[in-house]
Order: sequence, then C-alpha cells, then structure tokens
Amino acid sequence: MGRLCFMQEVLGDQWQQLPESLKAHHQIQDNRDVGRLSVDYPYFMKPILYLLGLVGILVARRCELIPTTVKKRIRGRNQIWIRLVYLSVSQPVRFRSVWVQGGEGKLIEYVTPFFGLCIAVHVKDGMLFYQGMYYVLNLGFARLPIPEWFILGHTTIVERAIDEDHFNMDFRLTHPLFGQVFRYTGIFRTESG
Repeated sequence: MGRLCFMQEVLGDQWQQLPESLKAHHQIQDNRDVGRLSVDYPYFMKPILYLLGLVGILVARRCELIPTTVKKRIRGRNQIWIRLVYLSVSQPVRFRSVWVQGGEGKLIEYVTPFFGLCIAVHVKDGMLFYQGMYYVLNLGFARLPIPEWFILGHTTIVERAIDEDHFNMDFRLTHPLFGQVFRYTGIFRTESG
C-alpha cells in the first residue's frame, strides 16, 4: 500500500466517504486551492484581529469575494498551509500554518511554532467537519492545553463539495459570551502544484 495523505491518515476509513473535490483538496501531492474568500466579524473584534494579523494569524479586514490562494506543501508527515488573501494585488495578506498529526481523528494546526489548535475531524453526509477541542501552547518539552473559551472561542470548520471540482469552506469562531466573533467562507477549486 502506498503512502497515505495527511487527511487520509487522520480520518482512517472515513476518507472513503469524501467526495472527489474534497479528496483532491487533501491529496498527497503539493497543491493549491484557488477561489474567493469573504471575511466578517463584529467591529469590537478589529483591534484583536489587527494584533493577530501582525503575527500572521487570521485576516483583520472585512471583505467580500476577495481572490485567495491556499498553497499546501507536504513536509514529511506534516502539511504546510500558506494562505494568500489578495486585498491588494501587490501585497497579499499572508498567513501560514503547519498541520501535525494529533492522534486518531485529530490534528493540531500550529499558527506559530508555539501556538496551535487541537481539532477533531470527522466525515458526515459527505462533508468534512472540524471541531476545535482546545488551544495548544507548545513549550518544546510539553504541550499545554488551553480551553477555547479562554482565548477566542470555539472553532468550527465545514468543508462541503459543490461539484466534482469545487468545494465550499466555512470557518467560524464562536465565543460563549460574545457569540460569533469571526467567520471566513469561500468557494475553491484545487489545482496541482
């Protein structure tokens, strides 16, 4: 049996339930997703998102249907995601993350070498669901869990096939006191390279 892609290892037998556009999105080869992204959040979040944007986490600007490219590179057992949001043609907003295995049905997405999110992943009705479990502070010798509510709130992501070539991605952060504090959503197609 050949090498499995990152998401295939995380999902195990559930991988077979994914439609072709989502399998292409998570394929073993380096690839990129090309599409348009919309970002929304309440105004009170702007200062927090601005600070997070300075260190390459999230997009600190509301926008509708902005051209976006997500490059994915396989490095050993990890996957590197580089998101380029073209708010201006000459200077896209760039944020990078590294996905590492987190155990069966789980992954950890590090948005900095020291800070990440442990996420449970499963397939239901052909859609790929991500549920944030807790944030992770990586101290090298230890991974300290931090409750989601303590930072930005609960993370949910849903990836849903639209047809054989396109999929919709919907990312939300919901805080127990403040409600939905951030959302980005878009429609993408996966290309090789």
